[in-house]
Amino acid sequence: MILAAGAGTRMKSATPKVLHRIAGRSLLHHAIVAAHELEPQRTVVVVRHERDAVASHIAEVAPDALIADQDDVPGTGRAVWCGMSALDATAVAAAVAAGAGDRAHLDAHVTGAVVVTSGDVPLVSGELLGSLVDAHSSGGNAVTLLTAKVPDPTGYGRIVRESSGDVTAIVEHRDATDAQRAIDEINAGIYVFDAAVLRDALSLLGRDNSQGEMYLTDVIEIAREAGGRVGALVAPEAQDVEGVNDRVQLATIGAALNRRIVEAWMRSGVTVVDPATTWIDADVTLGDDATILPGVQLHGDTTIGPGATVGPDSTLTGVTVGAGATVTRVHGVDAVIGDRATIGPFTYLRPGTVVGVKGKVGGFVETKNAKIGDGAKVPHLSYVGDAEIGEGTNVGAGTIFVNYDGVHKHRTVVGAQVRIGSDNTLIAPVTLGDGAYTGAGTTVRHDVPSGALAINSSPQQNVEGWVERRRPGTPSAEAAERVRRAAGSHEGLSSGPQGLTHEGES
Repeated sequence: MILAAGAGTRMKSATPKVLHRIAGRSLLHHAIVAAHELEPQRTVVVVRHERDAVASHIAEVAPDALIADQDDVPGTGRAVWCGMSALDATAVAAAVAAGAGDRAHLDAHVTGAVVVTSGDVPLVSGELLGSLVDAHSSGGNAVTLLTAKVPDPTGYGRIVRESSGDVTAIVEHRDATDAQRAIDEINAGIYVFDAAVLRDALSLLGRDNSQGEMYLTDVIEIAREAGGRVGALVAPEAQDVEGVNDRVQLATIGAALNRRIVEAWMRSGVTVVDPATTWIDADVTLGDDATILPGVQLHGDTTIGPGATVGPDSTLTGVTVGAGATVTRVHGVDAVIGDRATIGPFTYLRPGTVVGVKGKVGGFVETKNAKIGDGAKVPHLSYVGDAEIGEGTNVGAGTIFVNYDGVHKHRTVVGAQVRIGSDNTLIAPVTLGDGAYTGAGTTVRHDVPSGALAINSSPQQNVEGWVERRRPGTPSAEAAERVRRAAGSHEGLSSGPQGLTHEGES
């Protein structure tokens, strides 16, 4: 059961707190992933604030999860009550569907261990939750708490234990004695309950407190009074159970999570030159011996192949990079880069770009919805949109694939082993056959047959003296006049006596 009903007012955001993101996932998504690692029979998320937005997100990332709506009664105890009601209703429906009869609701309910966690603790892992469940089972506990030891417990509920180690109470800071305030073990707000114990205790919860809320922590006392044992597991690191309440904590915990992700990849055989400037989302995959240079951000489901090098200063989102490829100062989104391809620097790969094996997309090139074949090259200063470029083709510098006529997008097809001259403009839709050539500065408006040369045939015209006549007094005119005078001087010397070489000599 994941509690995600709170408003999170300290975030000061129109976005629900549990939908804020770190490492490529929402806070709630992190909690769901950790819960799923337990392979539970059911996952239920309790919602209230911005209910529709949160429920829509749950349907996207965990479509099998139940959604329970917390009613107007405040408090974590009431939230868990609502979650248990949803779980029990599902159990009843399953019993009826299995043919247990209309009276199945009399004895159909959830049994076993119920893990209750929060939607704002993204560093809580499935492994840690599994350890908590193991401690609960091995101790024969009615309730097992996850706790943490912190240097400054001010403001937190203190864990009071007896000599056996069993938990006797959780005392809130404002209600604690001086001796209890000296306790450095605090409640993390994550529990494992025996379902029957929890159900009975929830029915006894009241609101007789200063906040007028139903406190889940009151279940501890109720369970002990009923003869149940309450145990606790101390988290290995206090930060593991730290919740996000404002944007400062969001950034702090986000950095801690990123550090763990980066270190895990380094330990698995990836070189990260500067971990401090490298950001890797939780769903990214890196191959053996990949190298990540400084200033790299890898987002979404990006995959980096074995031996590939990315960076410096590259941001890839949903990009697949093949084995041995090199990606330098590239911004890429939803693109595929083939094995041993070379991309960059200062390159923008937009969605739908596919670069083949040993392909090249060079400096200051933008691509979109373009398939660039094996060994094909787009080396410099070009835009390739809505295009297919065949194997081994070379696209000259400054070439523009004109794909938009102001209303519709059109596609250009370039065959294999084509040589496109510099400063070409290809007006789509147009096809260039295999082995075709185009001259420099050509505007291609019609198909080019295989093996043909496309040129714009207007001859160059030089209008002599134009600058001096039309731009008199400019630096250009003065420079041209100096050349003309020098040429005239040389012409005078060459028209004199053939034997004259130096003044006074013949």
